[in-house]
Amino acid sequence: MSAFSFAALLMIVSGSLHATVNAMIKSGGDRYLHAALMSFVSGMIALPLLFFVPLPSDAWGWLAIATVLHLIYFILLARTLDKGQLSAAYPIYRGSAPFLTALVTIGLLGDATTLSALAGIALIGGGILLMLQGRHASREVVLLSLATGAMTAAYTIVGAQGVRAVANPLSFILWLFLLMGIGNMILLPRFTSNRLGEAVRAYGGSAALAGLLSLGTFGLALYALSLGPIAELAALRETGMVTATVISITVLGERVTISRIVAISAILVGALLILL
Repeated sequence: MSAFSFAALLMIVSGSLHATVNAMIKSGGDRYLHAALMSFVSGMIALPLLFFVPLPSDAWGWLAIATVLHLIYFILLARTLDKGQLSAAYPIYRGSAPFLTALVTIGLLGDATTLSALAGIALIGGGILLMLQGRHASREVVLLSLATGAMTAAYTIVGAQGVRAVANPLSFILWLFLLMGIGNMILLPRFTSNRLGEAVRAYGGSAALAGLLSLGTFGLALYALSLGPIAELAALRETGMVTATVISITVLGERVTISRIVAISAILVGALLILL
């Protein structure tokens, strides 16, 4: 298996896990508190593993930027899910992210690509946005979702630079999760009025599971970004929208529509074009 094929596989798995994590956050009462607890669990899992990897000496700057971007992302994500339905908000912020990532990495940074890959990125992003068909999203939800998508693109690009700046990508990944966990706990009192003890008792179990999955989803994504092109791999991660759709149909009881079938087909064809 080539390095790109392996990275693509990691991204596709990462996308499916990400859809599951978002569904779990949406199910929590206080979304930011749930997301912060999830992040803290991820950081505590990463902490003992830091003793087995070298310090990310060449990437402290990238780590600082990535941590700030992620903290902003968590706040925006929680507010987005508070204001809108997952089925309306998720397509906007996950569908806009591939376009924004490609615009920066290919259009501004000059990363090489192919027409086939560009078509694949367009089909994946367009297919995800097509999921909005029949969904109502207020102006506030649209703006929040687009801001969340912009943060997704930003932390993806910065994370890719960070993992490529160190000899061992795991050192950057583990330190990032630890710093995110600490940062979210520091910010927590500013963005929630709920008591931490009560929240832990209420949905600490689901936050712990989400934290473990989160370590897997973004850890896999960052490791994949150390192996291959940013725009193409970032787009492949958004194939997790197929998983999100399956969850919404089988768990939430939503309908199967023609537009959803067309959207999923576009995402899968787009992924195939990138893989080829």
